[in-house]
Amino acid sequence: MKSKLEVQTALTQKEMKRTLSRMWKIRAFEEKLSELQAVGEIYGTYHLSIGQEATAIGACSQLNITDMITSTHRNHAHCLAKGIDMRAMLAELCGKSTGTNKGKGGSMHIADLKTGNLGSNGIVGAGFPIACGAALAAQMNKTGQVVISFGGDGSVNEGAFHEALNLASIWKLPVIFFIENNLYGMSSKVSEMVNISHLSDRAIAYGIPGITIDGNDVELVMSTTKNAIEYARKGQGPTLIEAITYRHEGHSKSDKLVYRTEQESEIWKEKNDPIRRFELKMIHQANFTEEDVREIEKIARFHVEELAESVKNDPMPTKEDLLKDVYFGNVGEVRA
Repeated sequence: MKSKLEVQTALTQKEMKRTLSRMWKIRAFEEKLSELQAVGEIYGTYHLSIGQEATAIGACSQLNITDMITSTHRNHAHCLAKGIDMRAMLAELCGKSTGTNKGKGGSMHIADLKTGNLGSNGIVGAGFPIACGAALAAQMNKTGQVVISFGGDGSVNEGAFHEALNLASIWKLPVIFFIENNLYGMSSKVSEMVNISHLSDRAIAYGIPGITIDGNDVELVMSTTKNAIEYARKGQGPTLIEAITYRHEGHSKSDKLVYRTEQESEIWKEKNDPIRRFELKMIHQANFTEEDVREIEKIARFHVEELAESVKNDPMPTKEDLLKDVYFGNVGEVRA
């Protein structure tokens, strides 16, 4: 099964251009959030996906609009890659009533059922059993849908992870457990938290395929995820994918990054940045020029700037909005 998962297919020039544009939009979005927080437009903490664009785009690009995802506290890239409206998401992060959750959910609670986004979650590992529930419904209703459940390296030591893998395995649920291993669970090295060489080895205990890949190679992420999706749609069950990547920023905005060296960070940023790696491949193998890829970046950044400017004048939630959307139906109504 591992050899089948590792088959890689090439993208056309059009697909390459679209892929690079989507990755640049995510990075520009994340960098804009830092600017907005610095001037007081965003309150509270959040977790940036800078450096992990290839895992989100690579995985979600293989899903249909009716397929589903569950996400984590580091969720912005997943949400954007699954097709959420960027303006509405930015409005949510700014606490505007025009946001995806009407300005009351914030960064770690982004959801968008229209695009199959079942929601982000601030509880580590909590998305795994939710994904199993969605996958079970798809299986029972014979819809052909597949669910990707994203998690970080720290989540594989949570009980919910093991329970979900076991359940998905025995019922052959159409779910893919996609672990973004960015080498650190908050400030702890993953190598100090587990006694195995690869997190994908956890799949062995549950009798399902498991594979570790370079998560900064967007085409490899695409092909691996595509094969896992096809495997799930055929009714053969779940797959565990571990994608090795690296977050350029801290765990959250309050992280001072005292647990890793500047040298380590610079090596990953300069030599293994997923966007630059893909740009160089486009230039060396697909007849793009440096000017071509810079123009793609420029357009992506301009798009994000325009949205950020337009969101500034959106209204904030009112006092009357406080109790809206809290209960199903009318406040105080009991439903059997």
